[in-house]
Amino acid sequence: MTLKSVYPESEIDVLAPTWSLPLLERMPEVNQGIEVPVGHGKFGFIKRLKIGLGLRKNNYTRAIILPRSFKSALIPFFSGVPVRTGYRGEMRYGLINDIRKLDKTILKQTVQRYVALGLQGEAKKDMQVPYPRLIIDSENQQKLIEKFKISSTHPVVCFSPGAEYGPAKQWPIEKFAKLSELLTKNNYQVCVIGSQKEHPLGEEIKKIQPDKIFNLCGETSLVEAIDIIAYSKNVVTNDSGLMHVACATGRKIVAIYGSSTPSYTPPLSKRASIIYHSLNCSPCFKRVCPFGHTDCLENISVEEVVKSL
Repeated sequence: MTLKSVYPESEIDVLAPTWSLPLLERMPEVNQGIEVPVGHGKFGFIKRLKIGLGLRKNNYTRAIILPRSFKSALIPFFSGVPVRTGYRGEMRYGLINDIRKLDKTILKQTVQRYVALGLQGEAKKDMQVPYPRLIIDSENQQKLIEKFKISSTHPVVCFSPGAEYGPAKQWPIEKFAKLSELLTKNNYQVCVIGSQKEHPLGEEIKKIQPDKIFNLCGETSLVEAIDIIAYSKNVVTNDSGLMHVACATGRKIVAIYGSSTPSYTPPLSKRASIIYHSLNCSPCFKRVCPFGHTDCLENISVEEVVKSL
């Protein structure tokens, strides 16, 4: 999403899994998304070979390979791209011919590491990264508001209570429910967004005030979730993929961190407030709390979130 600011005259095509293609259409810097129908963790050598050979006619001049895996470098190699940039890893010599050494002491954030691959020369310490932005479809947004019967006269706060990584990144659902109770008493509406997997979490929150809380988990596509988020006044979210999506809509964000740290995966927005207690045991980057208490999240009060809102 930041590469066009580095190479303003170039068109950026992105290799991506099927589920993310609609999201790429909302990125103004991306020319087109190219589907890679290979499941997560699958090698898929023949599929990658066919995709790569099929892309040769496009005459790409450079490929920037973000993952450090061997398989991620195959398609650019088969495509005959003359300059293939990536970090050293998994014996990719030959597949990558512009090999960069990753210095984690300089590039501390994931986004910095990715953007640095698009730069010429050495990356500088504390490099600044342009904030992402997504295109909002106002016509589709209005259709969604009508479909889910969301009132236009009361402000909306979006909740993203899930985190695909695991429960050690999820603020307790009871606290989301308590927060929704306070908000609805003050004439706010709450839209809970997420995947079908998070639907039970949404139901737990919705039972507080069914006529003012909308459980949209599993009810929207990813791009529809973007338009719902963009309609809201604020977003309260765990450190998750939807947090980063919300940042790119320009909404006010309250980002809650537990087992992870904003030093590594910060919300890229000037309108984001971060709540992170930085306990002695965090960040542990575990999916499940190794001590069984999840104090890094349990100790974050509803009042603290309200204050940030």
